[in-house]
Amino acid sequence: MRRVVVLGCGGAGKSTFSRRLGALLELPVTHLDHVYWQPGWVPLPAGEFAARQRVLVAGERWLLDGNYGGTLEIRLAAADTVILLDPPRRVCLRRAVLRVLRAGGGTGRRRAARNVCPSSSWPGSGPSAAARGPGPFARSPSTAAAPGSTC
Repeated sequence: MRRVVVLGCGGAGKSTFSRRLGALLELPVTHLDHVYWQPGWVPLPAGEFAARQRVLVAGERWLLDGNYGGTLEIRLAAADTVILLDPPRRVCLRRAVLRVLRAGGGTGRRRAARNVCPSSSWPGSGPSAAARGPGPFARSPSTAAAPGSTC
């Protein structure tokens, strides 16, 4: 294990696992969230994010944690090991909520938390649910979340 990719949903424990495995294997660990999110919770442009990952995977030894499906191929093509952390959804959600609460729930953290619990991942949601019509938790237009808000 010299080139390791760690994947998993938000709250799965990627960062903790990666730090521990990196220390055990003496690998430099890069959390892709630290690369992608710039000061003020501004996302790095897609092209620059991909370019930075190409530089990272060019190294002989590394551990990269984070999902970022748009650039996953870059990491997978260079990895010799891929680890998927897949705890139950309730565990991920609990950890993610606790993380937001510990961080003070600032705007950036709320925005990042939306990635943890996208509405399309909840039972009874997504395209097939839209065809069935509103469910028991439907919101009226006056209480609907802002566009892009999913939690």
